[in-house]
Amino acid sequence: MKNNSKEVLFRGGGFVSSQMVYVGPIVFTIIILLLELGTSTGWISDLTLPRPSGVFQAFVDLYDSGLLYKHMVPSLTRLVVGSAMGITVGIGVGLMIGLFNMVRAGLLPIVSALFPIPKIALLPLFVIWFGIDEGSKYALIAFGTFTPTVVATFAAVDNVDRSFIRMGQSFGLGWLSIVRKIVLPGALPGILSGLRISLAIGIILLVAAEMLGANYGIGAYILEAGSLYDLERLFAGVTILSVLGVIINYFIGIIERRMLRWRT
Repeated sequence: MKNNSKEVLFRGGGFVSSQMVYVGPIVFTIIILLLELGTSTGWISDLTLPRPSGVFQAFVDLYDSGLLYKHMVPSLTRLVVGSAMGITVGIGVGLMIGLFNMVRAGLLPIVSALFPIPKIALLPLFVIWFGIDEGSKYALIAFGTFTPTVVATFAAVDNVDRSFIRMGQSFGLGWLSIVRKIVLPGALPGILSGLRISLAIGIILLVAAEMLGANYGIGAYILEAGSLYDLERLFAGVTILSVLGVIINYFIGIIERRMLRWRT
């Protein structure tokens, strides 16, 4: 008897992300070439956008002069230290809000009140509290990364499928085992997605903090270039921040692929 059965394709295939690493560089290159063509032919005024070749030359000059290292080291230090403090505390508080009703009742209104406050507006207050040196910069970045991390973490805990928790209870797992084996792995995708937003906010606040009372840092470099209306140097600084964001996003992607293999 002839078997007319057909292989059933995986229906979720269209929703599985695939690595197409060549598309991004091609699109980026096309944009750069169009900008270079537009600025060199006069379609785009030099007072509006600088030539990409001029921005690249400004970056080369920054590197050759040794100022790139002097600006990058303090900026990276401030970003790492401030973000580490804010994200670490934020994840801890977010987990407690997600796991304990008493903590949720007490802290969630406070977090909800703090979250919509523009953190840049608090910079003068942090300067008064912590001084104009590194303390205020660390505090601003830590506070700015704290609130979105808290929100992302407890929302991720809330979104864990409760059927898995009930299944763990039916198998006799204790509270700690359920948290460790079910809740944390289930919440991890949401927490890592929140880290992308938190670190992006951290970069924004880093620039704002360095524009006040900092001799070195990418923010100070951009502020100096802007005051001189040196668009090539200004866009070189902005490009550095953009590349920094891409690198951070890349490493978070590596963490996601290694820690979330169970999703594939």
